[in-house]
Amino acid sequence: MKNILSMLRLTAVLAMIFCIYYPLMVFGVAQAAPNQGKGEILTVDGKTVGYKRIGQKFDKPGFFWGRPSAVDYNAAASAGSNKGPSNVDYLAQVNTRIDAFLAAHPYLKRSEIPSDIVTASGSGLDPHISAQAALIQVKRVAKDRSLNEFKVRTLVQKHIETPSVAGTQTVNVLELNLELQQLK
Repeated sequence: MKNILSMLRLTAVLAMIFCIYYPLMVFGVAQAAPNQGKGEILTVDGKTVGYKRIGQKFDKPGFFWGRPSAVDYNAAASAGSNKGPSNVDYLAQVNTRIDAFLAAHPYLKRSEIPSDIVTASGSGLDPHISAQAALIQVKRVAKDRSLNEFKVRTLVQKHIETPSVAGTQTVNVLELNLELQQLK
């Protein structure tokens, strides 16, 4: 009986810590974060157009394409495909993406396509592509929008984010496409 009572007391204490105190502490810290922990919302003319840290699908002509998504950009179902490079179905899917990318970018060779533009991220919601993946799309986007290539390339270069310590330079596709909408 003594052991049961001590286990019940321990359960009650841990329940208080992990079900009440810890969630309240996390909520309190989130209130000090930008936008009270609700994410960085991007708006245009007062309308919400997306979140800075969640990828969106761009497949229409005249827009920069982001990374493919294993969950079709559904934030509630964030996940990767869990298929490795030796999986036959996965390889077929990547080859289909490569063929589609080459069809839209006939000036490229297969070897020039960066892997991030044809493979999904671990979460399936990555809002960034490599700077290289953005720059190889400049010609297509400029042509589709009847814009000067130099102007579009300059816009991409403006949006390149360099990591503070190590890593690849990236571009946020939503922010880039929003500013692209403003070009005439």
